Order: sequence, then structure tokens, then C-alpha cells
Amino acid sequence: MNEIASPMQLRLSFLRWALLFVPLVVLLGFGVSDFSGSGEDNRWFQALQKPAAQPPGWAFGAAWSVLYVMMGLAITVVVTARGARLRGLAVLLFFVQLALNLAWPIYFFGMHQVTGAFYLLVAVFVAAFITTIVFGRVRPLAAWLMVPYLAWLCFAAVLNKQIDTLNPNAENLVVPRDSQRIQLAPPAP
Repeated sequence: MNEIASPMQLRLSFLRWALLFVPLVVLLGFGVSDFSGSGEDNRWFQALQKPAAQPPGWAFGAAWSVLYVMMGLAITVVVTARGARLRGLAVLLFFVQLALNLAWPIYFFGMHQVTGAFYLLVAVFVAAFITTIVFGRVRPLAAWLMVPYLAWLCFAAVLNKQIDTLNPNAENLVVPRDSQRIQLAPPAP
């Protein structure tokens, strides 16, 4: 029973785990974003003043697609590192930082807590940074796959802080509902 896995078996194991983790991370990310109403279609977000560095809405979807795939691959690299000393800790840290990440759109877009969302992003960055360091001790490739995510978190934190500065009362901003009504019958004479 102490057989060493062949290179083909190792590749197949990696593929199986990747087919689990990559879609899982992508679906969780976009599912929570959809649930929280994040994006340019959010009427509250539309009413906020945006910083000059704010990219177009499509850029966020594109960036997060790539980042979630890279994060899914990073956790796959760690999970398939059989016998690595810090593997269990690395997996735990990954899911802690992912949970914090998934809380951000709910906090920012859903609850309109711009200031709190900034501090949450700082916590996400710290957790992701620690995760990346531990990933590097398990498999350097996993850490490198996390680096673009860390860079994006820094950029997102700058945007979040600028939105907070430009909109000091964003938490209290009330956006009126659409006033369009469909009239089914002509008014009575």
C-alpha cells in the first residue's frame, strides 16, 4: 500500500480537485455578488460619486473572473500537495480569507456600509497575505497564483477609501424607487 503515485495519477488528482475548486470559488464569488446586488446596476451605487480611477463596470467582472480562477487553482495546488507540513493550515486560511472576501459585497453593496467595507477589505488583505505566505511554504506556485489577487485587493481598498471620502454619508443615502407605473386601464371619466 506504500506505492508512489505515478505522474499520470498525480495529474489526474490535480485535475479532479481543480474541477471542484475552480468552479466552486467562481460560483461562490459571483453568486454572492449577484445576491448582494453588486455592480453598476445597483441604484444606490449609481448615486454615489466615484473616484477618477474607477474602472468601467465590465472590468470588475473580467478581473474577478480571472482572480477567482487563479484562487481556485492556488487552493488546488495546496490540496494536492500530499504530505506538505502546512497543508491543513493553508487550506483553513484560504477558506477564512475567502469567507471575508465574500462578505465584502454584502457589506458594501447590500448593507451600504462603505466605511466598514473598507476596514473589511483591510482584513481580507491581511488574511489573504498570510494565506499567501503559508501557501508559499507549501508550494511556491500556489503563492504566485495569489499575488494578482493581493494586488487587486490593494486597488479595491484604494477605490473603497476614495468612495468613502467622496460620499461621507453614503450609508444614509436613500435612492427613490422608480416612479414609472403601468396603467392597465384608462382613468375613469
